[in-house]
Amino acid sequence: MTAPNAADATANEHPILNLEHFLPYRLSVLSNRVSADIARFYQNRFGLSVTEWRAMAVLGRFPGISAMEVAERTAMDKVAVSRAVNALLGRELLTRAFHESDRRRSMLRLSESGRQVYDEIVPLALRLEASLLDAFSDDEKQQLGRLLDKLDAAEMKAHG
Repeated sequence: MTAPNAADATANEHPILNLEHFLPYRLSVLSNRVSADIARFYQNRFGLSVTEWRAMAVLGRFPGISAMEVAERTAMDKVAVSRAVNALLGRELLTRAFHESDRRRSMLRLSESGRQVYDEIVPLALRLEASLLDAFSDDEKQQLGRLLDKLDAAEMKAHG
């Protein structure tokens, strides 16, 4: 038996991609749908884009990192992160300080108002995650985590 996405060939011997079984496509679609669920809340309530929220989420966990480090941690485009950071700075949801020994390196943090937004969104995000994972047993949740880690490591090895 072949894998669900084995490259089928037509009469002309052109490979066919069964997109609905193609792992990168399936992960992307699922990610987009899950992200859209939470995004509706923070976009409507706070006017935040997905990129802005992800930058805030990273800075809530890792205060004092640079925009470059935010881009690295999220695997988002550096230009998109830079725009998001500038928008968040303009809305005073972030603060920026410059590193003492390297004035070119900025350190970003959530401002007081940014922390309030973060503190309102995080519980909702965690409830969404919990509702998604309710379909799994504890063993399945652990296995899912291991499998995602394994996929991440395989992707990093392939492109690292």
